[in-house]
Amino acid sequence: MDCVRINENDNVCVDLASGHKKAVCAINTGEDVIKYGFPIGVATQNIAVGEQVHSHNMKTKLGEILQYEYKPVITPLPLLQAFTVQAYVRENGAIGIRNDIWIIPTVGCVNSVAKQLAEKTGALYFSHPYGCSQLGDDMSVTQKVLRGLILHPNAGGVLVLGLGCENNNIDEMKKVLGTVDTDRIRFLNVQDCADELADGCRIIEELQAIAAKDVRQTVSAEKLKIGLKCGGSDGYSGITANAVVGLVTDAVCAMGGSAVLTEVPEMFGAETVLFERCISREVFEKSVKLINDYKQYFKNHGQPVSENPSPGNKEGGITTLEEKSLGCVQKGGKAPVTDVLTYGDFVTEKGLSLLDGPGNDIVSCTNLSAVGCHMILFTTGRGTPLGSAVPTIKIASNPTIAEKKPHWIDFCAYGDKQKKADALLQLMKQVADGTPTKNELCGNREIAIFKDGVTL
Repeated sequence: MDCVRINENDNVCVDLASGHKKAVCAINTGEDVIKYGFPIGVATQNIAVGEQVHSHNMKTKLGEILQYEYKPVITPLPLLQAFTVQAYVRENGAIGIRNDIWIIPTVGCVNSVAKQLAEKTGALYFSHPYGCSQLGDDMSVTQKVLRGLILHPNAGGVLVLGLGCENNNIDEMKKVLGTVDTDRIRFLNVQDCADELADGCRIIEELQAIAAKDVRQTVSAEKLKIGLKCGGSDGYSGITANAVVGLVTDAVCAMGGSAVLTEVPEMFGAETVLFERCISREVFEKSVKLINDYKQYFKNHGQPVSENPSPGNKEGGITTLEEKSLGCVQKGGKAPVTDVLTYGDFVTEKGLSLLDGPGNDIVSCTNLSAVGCHMILFTTGRGTPLGSAVPTIKIASNPTIAEKKPHWIDFCAYGDKQKKADALLQLMKQVADGTPTKNELCGNREIAIFKDGVTL
């Protein structure tokens, strides 16, 4: 079969040779184009059977902020026996699957110092341009994201590196952090010392000595928290990589673990798929607020809520945001939605949580890391070298990009979905046990913080 019809109600199929859509029946002007069993847009002209369906003959239906009614359709997942992983058990009971020393700047002014310290010691540093000249909620988001990284259990120790005169100085950062393990989280203001490199190296070496005593222990995979992300999607993503990750999400949640789905703009047009799986009216109302607040954010900046997909997405066969979103939410599987998170929150609930934030790849991955995800399952049809603070498993939607970029791609999801899901779960176990991902091997570790406010 050279064209796949995903849902029996679809009036388009996916051409396996290109990832683009073809009409399986005549679609008249003004009629809905149906994929995944849901409208992905409306025909702008008559479309004949077998004709390509894309930007030249269909358009989005998105636009207004909507009202929703809570109509739960929740299917409990069958319980699964959790496998075990070899992880580091922290003093507070959390687990980490890595034990590196991290350098977290409070302000962009010390990025170069952090880089030099990392080069001298082998610690990992995460640069960003913020921490000063910010006000209000904009500054608060920066502080909350940094807090999530500083407290992340994947770090065996953290050096918080400040300048001394910034808005987000170390004293202010400490207020946001609250009580911390002072053996493993240290602070250094570079304006306060004569030789910041010597002092920084000394602190890092002390942290490395502490972390060197840590040993991996056998723990249940129910303690795992996985982040779900897609970037550079194509026409295959929703039917291969995202669908496979959806099966993995269901398995992790059925084992008692946690999964986090973000990229709120890429829920537009598919939000009801998630709303009907909310476990309570409270979670439903938080989910509606998540969607409508983000639509309002677009409107506040004078931008249409449908300003997506990207040029690369369109080249790969995705036409409208509804289509992209319906493919994107496949990563959430069928798991019940148990919580809604925003900046500064941590994953506390089992099951699937929704996380506030944009679709931007680096910002999304940073947000997932900051809420406590141990690893990120990152699906892609176009390919990307990107990696976050935590292991970022790159999952190809098609064999072409997997073969072209083997130094980027960890796993190819093209093929029998259940077999691929089982294999991906095995890879996740290996990564949790310490096997490095491609982004780790290549040294691709980055963060980016959401910015929405005045810069002084």
